[in-house]
Amino acid sequence: MTTAINKTEVPFLAGIDPGGEPVFESLEVEILDAGERSVQLLKSPLLARNLAAGDKIRLLDPTAARFELIQRSGNLAIRVFRRYQLGAVEEFLTPALEKLDGVLDIATERALVYSIHYSIGFSLIEEVLNRACTTFPDTVWYYGNVYDPDDGTTPLLWWLEFDQQE
Repeated sequence: MTTAINKTEVPFLAGIDPGGEPVFESLEVEILDAGERSVQLLKSPLLARNLAAGDKIRLLDPTAARFELIQRSGNLAIRVFRRYQLGAVEEFLTPALEKLDGVLDIATERALVYSIHYSIGFSLIEEVLNRACTTFPDTVWYYGNVYDPDDGTTPLLWWLEFDQQE
């Protein structure tokens, strides 16, 4: 028996352009409860911060991309960037992360976005990513939901809550 997933796309704030105007990224979500306006992200975003695939959120004002995080999935959003020949990086990185149960969510000309559960271990995940950057110079990677979006350096430490539940 197959169940239909009620999907839609919702805008999320991706940043501010040089003119001071907001830039939005449209993300596919599954509607969990239309009355409560709760949804679950189906993929990790490329530019919107502090979110990853599987996160459950409540849409406060969808037209202004305002939301409230209800529950984290435990997934890390990992963004990989390179100006040229990103296909070679993808061929190297995707199988390595898939072996760790990671998933390639987005592939563009200059960016890749992966989702992988934090329980795999930060050091193991970072080892794979750093190996890709060493093998393919001019490649950089960032977490999309590990650091405070306001300062970019303060760890959010949300994974500690998961560790306490176990």
